[in-house]
Amino acid sequence: MPTMTDNSLQALLPEEEIPTQWYNIAADLPDIPPHLHPGTKEPITAEDLAPLFPAALIEQELTKERWIDIPDPVRDIYKLWRPAPFHRAKRFEEALGTNARIYYKYEGGSPIGSHKTNSAVAQAYFNMIDGRMKVTTETGAGQWGAALAFATQIWDMSCEIWQVRSSYEGKPYRHAQMEAFGATCHSSPSDLTDAGRALREKYPDTTGSLGMAIAEAVEAAAKDPAASYSLGSVLNHVVIHQSIIGQEMLKQLAMFDEPQIDYLFGCAGGGSNLAGLAFPVLRENLEGRMNAKIVACEPKAAPSMTEGVYDYDFGDSVGLTPLLKMYTLGHEFIPDPVHAGGLRFHGMAPSVSYAKHEGLLDAIAVGQVEAFEAGVTFARAEGIIPASESNHAIAGAVRQAKAAAAAGEDPVIVIGVSGSGQLDLPAYTEFLEGKMADS
Repeated sequence: MPTMTDNSLQALLPEEEIPTQWYNIAADLPDIPPHLHPGTKEPITAEDLAPLFPAALIEQELTKERWIDIPDPVRDIYKLWRPAPFHRAKRFEEALGTNARIYYKYEGGSPIGSHKTNSAVAQAYFNMIDGRMKVTTETGAGQWGAALAFATQIWDMSCEIWQVRSSYEGKPYRHAQMEAFGATCHSSPSDLTDAGRALREKYPDTTGSLGMAIAEAVEAAAKDPAASYSLGSVLNHVVIHQSIIGQEMLKQLAMFDEPQIDYLFGCAGGGSNLAGLAFPVLRENLEGRMNAKIVACEPKAAPSMTEGVYDYDFGDSVGLTPLLKMYTLGHEFIPDPVHAGGLRFHGMAPSVSYAKHEGLLDAIAVGQVEAFEAGVTFARAEGIIPASESNHAIAGAVRQAKAAAAAGEDPVIVIGVSGSGQLDLPAYTEFLEGKMADS
């Protein structure tokens, strides 16, 4: 392992340190409630999921195995951007006037600028080896859609995407990015599906939601025998793929000679980014090697864990998905059109929800003005403009760092910076001009 000095600001792992296996939290939290069939209310089976997903992803969704091998072709593509860097944020610490030692794991160096590629490449690969050469999906801000568009073109697959209307109109370069990789992108709700037409009739002026876009993508896949549905967050197999983030981070933390984390902050919409960073740390907590406080930072516009109920609900707006035990605001909930489009979901991943319910992690809600204030401070100190979503995690860390300064404490704080905000610059302009609504 490379050596570090007291003045080192980056822990850069060599390529051979890319993890060879994904970690599955279900092995250590075996009582996570199962998904239920919407008709029978019985636990979902592999046969139930077969119309939508390839066999390997169904197995990952249902398994309790702790470690899942990363196929060599997937790991080879990971080498385009992994291992991802881990930084000591000394200039950010100075800007905040804190004695806390702040670190961040940066996922913005992937081909499309976010963590989403970690699962997109895996999902495209497993569909390809199963002979499914078309996938449909939803996307909010566009990071997931762009990631899947990139991943499918690697193996000459086709990709059809429904993007939430508010982001489709407000972030035009996101769907241009998807189209550059060869995907087809529609504004959702659209007039191309039964679900979309019904939603447009019921909510004629709607700005859309991830639940609506999911309904359209699921319907399109279900009606096309050649297609699969691909999801960018929430489900267990997506969370598993993202575990590569936290596994790398723990190695890099050791390079800084930090044996403990006091606080870990990640943004949370559907839950995969937070879980990818936090679940390997949660395993350290469960095995007594750490006692990190894990904090999910969600938007006030979609506060599923801080204001929702823990119950079974649909993952989409019209009731096409399995029932998931999760913190939910109700599947018909339509969030305000905040700039963090990737966090505008009514529910939370069942695994993250269970961990929250069991007191293994905490959650806070952050308004978008506070989030962008933190993001701008971070950008000016560290030279990275974060994604709108990542700003929520940074804001959570700012709260804690300021509290530590007031108390004379010096905790170790880790932040997940899930992506680049280069395509979010219109939102930053709105903030800097004082025109941003504090939703």
